[in-house]
Amino acid sequence: MRRLLWARVGVVFAASAVGVVGFGAVAWAHVTVTPGTAPRGGDAVVSFQVPNEEDTANTVKIEVNLPADKPIASVSTELVAGWTAVTETTKLTQPIKSDDGDVTEVITKITWTADVGGGIKPGSFQRFAVAFDSLPDTDGITLKTLQTYSNGDVVRWIDEADPGQPEPAHPAPVLTLVKTDDGAAQATGGSSGTPAASTSTSSGGDGAALGFGIAGLVLGAAGLVFGFLAFRRTAARSS
Repeated sequence: MRRLLWARVGVVFAASAVGVVGFGAVAWAHVTVTPGTAPRGGDAVVSFQVPNEEDTANTVKIEVNLPADKPIASVSTELVAGWTAVTETTKLTQPIKSDDGDVTEVITKITWTADVGGGIKPGSFQRFAVAFDSLPDTDGITLKTLQTYSNGDVVRWIDEADPGQPEPAHPAPVLTLVKTDDGAAQATGGSSGTPAASTSTSSGGDGAALGFGIAGLVLGAAGLVFGFLAFRRTAARSS
């Protein structure tokens, strides 16, 4: 009886490990902004990490929408080899203050377009770095993003999460804004945060997802072996 119990434990152990692998894959699939926090009213350098989820198509365009109701005084993009960045602006009904004076027009959209024949290949990801100056004094900003593939597919990363509810299928990247006196901005980079180089990289190595994947595979293999041996002992004893 005890051996049968341990056999069942081994099967559950293996199934849980497979779940870890699945979790890592799901987390990897999202478009995210890193670091995820920045100082209220301050400056920050962040990067949008965009994975390619298609098997046979390249990602050829990324559109990031900045909220006009929570305007950012100044926005600048880092040059990315093989991509062209274009910005769109909106006039404000109420000017905002910045270190350089009143701002009456702000960038509300950034579009990166890949060179012909280029883009983010299947199994890879790309980072797009952006510098924000004079962030709004609010809890956070939602950065709705559209991802276009070479086959015409468009993935709309625009869903907003509801507190206490499961994460939506295509969550919008969110930059949480914190007061600088609580130290959270410094812990995540703040205005001195420097994103990784903006290059297309194999998706075999996103830190968190890769760690979960490797751990899950190891645990899964161990669990399956453990369960198999326990079942064999139980069968032998029954016979």
